[in-house]
Amino acid sequence: MQHYFINQVLSVKQKVDLPKDISHHLIKVLRAGIGDQFQMVSADQQVYLAEVIKITSQHASATILRPLNMNVELPLKVTIVSGLSKKNKPDLIVQKATELGASQIIFLPMTRSIVKWDQKSGKKLRRLNEIAKSAAEQSHRNMVPKVRYLNRLSELTKSAYDVKLVAYEEAAKKGEQTQLYRSLTAAGRGDDLVAVFGPEGGISPDEMAYLADYDFQAAGLGPRILRTETAPLYFLSAVSVLTELS
Repeated sequence: MQHYFINQVLSVKQKVDLPKDISHHLIKVLRAGIGDQFQMVSADQQVYLAEVIKITSQHASATILRPLNMNVELPLKVTIVSGLSKKNKPDLIVQKATELGASQIIFLPMTRSIVKWDQKSGKKLRRLNEIAKSAAEQSHRNMVPKVRYLNRLSELTKSAYDVKLVAYEEAAKKGEQTQLYRSLTAAGRGDDLVAVFGPEGGISPDEMAYLADYDFQAAGLGPRILRTETAPLYFLSAVSVLTELS
């Protein structure tokens, strides 16, 4: 069943004039008709069953039938922080991290980042947030993760998190295999967790030392060396297994 997000609070029996993008998708892509049903997510993350009641050439309206008991969000609020990487890797990270349950995705330049966004950040963020929205619809999320850009690592340490981890290749090489498990199994439901991942080439020792000063814990992600676009997905899979499937 099609799944859409709308930026307003909904209620049962409410009649809604659907936004232009949703109307277009229903009319032009799905060829929806009167009586067709779909899921709509309210601004308060509640999922409702809705039914098409009116269609014109450009616009559609629906009525809200009933709430659906759906909550597919991870028990932890997970922020993925990724150093800027090349080509379309940010697109992949956003799409798959959304499907795997991330609450927020942040990109920032790091010492070993080859690419720079600078003046391009606004355009790139618009595209990445659209990717997040599409992936959230596809995976039937209760929320659309926010994609943000920070200019430097120091901006990250101004935010408060309950659990702070950094995926550090050198820790894995030294046989560190327990911090990830300990942190995830000790976290409380609803805790805010942030995990930092480096660009191609990884996180520099100076960046690791800086993060350690702000109580970030180095965590290994197993014995294999993972690509910059693979590591966040491994991490989110581990969060799911250890917090909602165990």
